[in-house]
Amino acid sequence: LRFRVSENPGIHLTVESPEPVPTGPENLVVRAGELLDRRSGAGRGAHIHLTKVIPAGTGLGGGSSDAAATLPELEDQLSAYHLRGQWQGDPERALNVTKGAQNQIYAEPVASAVPHIWQWARMEPLLEKALEALEESQTARRTLVMSNPGLERGTTQTLTASIQTIRPGEIAWAHRHTITALRFVIQGGSDVFTVVDGQPLTMEPYDLILTPGWQWHDHHNKSGKPAIWLDGLDVPLMHNLNQIFYEELGAQVQNRKQAASDLAPLLRKTWDTTSIAQAPLRYPWRDTLVQIQSLGDEPGSPYDGIALEYINPVTGGSTLPTIGCWIQMLPPGFQGQRHRHTSSAVYFVVGGQGRTEFDDQTFDWQKHDCLALPNWTWHRHVNLSSSEPAYLFSINDTPVLRGFGLYREEPENTLADVTPYRQSG
Repeated sequence: LRFRVSENPGIHLTVESPEPVPTGPENLVVRAGELLDRRSGAGRGAHIHLTKVIPAGTGLGGGSSDAAATLPELEDQLSAYHLRGQWQGDPERALNVTKGAQNQIYAEPVASAVPHIWQWARMEPLLEKALEALEESQTARRTLVMSNPGLERGTTQTLTASIQTIRPGEIAWAHRHTITALRFVIQGGSDVFTVVDGQPLTMEPYDLILTPGWQWHDHHNKSGKPAIWLDGLDVPLMHNLNQIFYEELGAQVQNRKQAASDLAPLLRKTWDTTSIAQAPLRYPWRDTLVQIQSLGDEPGSPYDGIALEYINPVTGGSTLPTIGCWIQMLPPGFQGQRHRHTSSAVYFVVGGQGRTEFDDQTFDWQKHDCLALPNWTWHRHVNLSSSEPAYLFSINDTPVLRGFGLYREEPENTLADVTPYRQSG
């Protein structure tokens, strides 16, 4: 057996044999070579010359052998019974396979989603048209969903982001679902509010409003202009888990309870168990901005600048079980270092202008643009202004990955309790 690596893809077999021997994919040598190429991830071809001195019917390299005929026949039988041999590989599982210093194999995911930007200058006119085309939002929310070009559904593989608007005087009817959701307000005011589990929550610009899974919520706009906000939901995750339940209240609005803010912040009603793990439901922008600006002299992260995570003060964890929320301030002239993590994210530009660089493309962004970041994708953020900071709000699926012990980063771990991706060396 002689083996020579080729830059041309494919396995090319020649055989010296006293009996005719097929040299196509039905030959076990060819199939073994193709399997080796898939498993190694080399992406190269090979020329193989086989000199056969044993009878063809005894096996290896013998196209008329029982063994050569048995494997394809077996695979056909497996397929008919909805089975698959592991040796066949899995075309649905995209992996990047590399080798280490000791020739050990590393396999890592390849993102199905792609980096993508949705510019506010393009979306805002479409929102205005949606207001004209849908005079009443009765059968569905008046929402523009950001669909990632690389996915069948979703903005990333676990998250959906969209822009929603309601007319002056309009009420978006009460319902609930197992999908977890949040609202980051773009245009609102003191006369715009969401009622969540009976609590009215004012929607001022850049406030964060939570609507946890299976809690009633309805939206109200008593102002004189359209209300607009960014929706963040875990729809793809819930869809893949087949856990989507939905229910309408029947009435347009729900009964309201005493607002949580009417009580002392460290006290709660002992008889009300619904909100124990979900307080607060509103994070006012005025408080968030003061806090992040107070850290302007801190070194922050070399990758994300001054980055803060919204947390649930009751549990000490993320805002929601399946969605994390961050606010970042990129100082003037910030040049972030490249990194990647197993979580995916969707960014919303609160203010400023900058760019996010990926391996093979760069997106310039400005106020109210939205950007999808796939998982395990190298990237870095840059603030293009030398005098003004840039602010980025983002949602991510980090809580899910950390819950399963799957969150990783490169080139270094920046969050606590993270498992290293691979052994050193």
